[in-house]
Amino acid sequence: MKQQSKDPLHGVTLQMIVEQLIAFYGFDTLGELVKIKCFTTNPSIKSSLAFLRKTDWARKKVEELYLRSLSKF
Repeated sequence: MKQQSKDPLHGVTLQMIVEQLIAFYGFDTLGELVKIKCFTTNPSIKSSLAFLRKTDWARKKVEELYLRSLSKF
């Protein structure tokens, strides 16, 4: 029997996280919830992913919001 990971982010890509948060909150609300410029100034999924992949602290904030929001999706 295979063991299941208890990590809720296991198998979830950063792109999936960002797309789901944007679909649920939109860029405006997302920019208010996570104070990151890539969500407030000329936001796009592509530019947000590029920034989050390079910036650990920002990715961590987005992942934390995703985990808090899972029950709402």
